[in-house]
Amino acid sequence: MKKLTFLTLFIATTIFCQTNTEVHIFDIIKTEKGYDLKNGKNISNNAAYDNQPYFYDDNHVIFASTRDKETDIVIYNLEHNTKRFISDTKNGSEYSPQRIPKSNDISAVRLDKDGLQRFYQYNFKTQKNKELIPDVKIAYPNWFDKKTIIAVAIINGSLELLICDLKKKTTISVAKNVGRSVHRIPNTNLMSFISKENKESWLLKSLNPVTKEIKTIASLKLQEDVTWLPNGLLLISRGNTIYKFDPKKDMSPSLFFSSIDDNLNNISRIAVNSDGTKLMLVAEASPEYLAQEQLDGYNKRDIDAFLKPYAKEVQVYRFPNTLEYEGIENMRNRYESYFENTPDLHCELIKRIVHKDQVIDHELVTANGKTRKALAIYTMKNGKIASVTFL
Repeated sequence: MKKLTFLTLFIATTIFCQTNTEVHIFDIIKTEKGYDLKNGKNISNNAAYDNQPYFYDDNHVIFASTRDKETDIVIYNLEHNTKRFISDTKNGSEYSPQRIPKSNDISAVRLDKDGLQRFYQYNFKTQKNKELIPDVKIAYPNWFDKKTIIAVAIINGSLELLICDLKKKTTISVAKNVGRSVHRIPNTNLMSFISKENKESWLLKSLNPVTKEIKTIASLKLQEDVTWLPNGLLLISRGNTIYKFDPKKDMSPSLFFSSIDDNLNNISRIAVNSDGTKLMLVAEASPEYLAQEQLDGYNKRDIDAFLKPYAKEVQVYRFPNTLEYEGIENMRNRYESYFENTPDLHCELIKRIVHKDQVIDHELVTANGKTRKALAIYTMKNGKIASVTFL
């Protein structure tokens, strides 16, 4: 394998950022005023990375889910509310699973532990796999037909849009500086993608894979996670909200869905089934959930449960801004023996204030026969506790 440049390695490892995200599914209800999302359910329910949801058929969905520090493909049965892993790659992880057109097999991006990133086909029943596109670092693919893939790939340290012909074994670059969302536009032979050539306002564009013609559809400002309803309505996620936009008649996006659920933070990927009756979305765990998760681990004196919601580069401060240490391993070294040697260790929550990405806990801490009051300020980023300040 060729030696990776620092920039290429950085992009490859950050494309599938291991944030604490969950996959939720909703029923799409058409109303007199527009649309509503009902009967929301967390179908991943996993205290780690869950992402890239895809409707396999009317009764099954697939997505990437992390277990034992590796990310594999999960299939979820919507009728029985059950899930199982359908890949178990020992030397790597799978991302962006999709059903291959006119096949029961699944495609996925595989990122091996040595940094090799390739696009594979997986047999649904046997789990056997084969490489589909050699020598190309595919990141975000989508199928145009059974022999053509429109994919975002890492080329010379940046993201480019490729047309990959499996039959002819060719790859053609058609756009540079693109985003991760690639989708078929309903009732057309076009694919949509995100152009980031304009740094101030990203553009949604269409691609004709046959003629290679590219046209601009709309400006998305700085949003890149989109999908399409079967009727041609574009959905755009931003923060805790999803907007809708009809390219044929709308001048600007309007509200489709706004979440008041604390467990739906920073909505990113969205997917809709073939008849437009169900929607899946990816959202970060709520700040309150993360703060409570580490508190529960603390009171159980379970070092792994305690550390799970913290970012690898977590920073720990003494109020107001004195950095005491940083890094998850430093935190482990400080708390592991403390948990083992302090049998009366306990933290009682007196009051909690949640404001945007911060949680402020007023606590009553007991250790070694003494009880004292304390204040902890947790700051969240990308579904993890990025910093904590003690007072």
